[in-house]
Amino acid sequence: MRNSFDFSPLFRSSIGFDRMLSALETASRIETADNWPPYDIAKTSEDDYRITMAVAGFSQDELAITQEQNMLMVSGQKAGEDKGEYLHRGIAGRAFQRRFELADHVKVVGASLVNGLLTIDLKREIPEEMKPRRIDIAADKAVPKAATKKVEEKQAA
Repeated sequence: MRNSFDFSPLFRSSIGFDRMLSALETASRIETADNWPPYDIAKTSEDDYRITMAVAGFSQDELAITQEQNMLMVSGQKAGEDKGEYLHRGIAGRAFQRRFELADHVKVVGASLVNGLLTIDLKREIPEEMKPRRIDIAADKAVPKAATKKVEEKQAA
């Protein structure tokens, strides 16, 4: 039995969190039945991540990695069909497409295929204008006070 969450109250009462709420809503609808190919996601440093996928039987030409805005898509398609006669077929060779939702400013910096493991390195690169910056406080001279005018009172004689 699946739990279904209603995110509509959050959409009505929050401003600027549309993308996060949409991601939560999408994640709650994802079926967990498709767990192939297996993969790991690791945080290798403060701003670096690594996705490792087990894609045994796929060559480099049969795999595709695409990044569109905040979505990383990894897909695999076997080039030709093996028409051999098998007594047992345990190595999966079916086509797949795996999607990963990326946070803002996360970019793919490299990918490699070694011994049946596809490794994708990611890095969060925050633009300079968005990084925190220190504002220096000037201590040269105090700002002069506005000249105050004295109101002279006439004395009644």
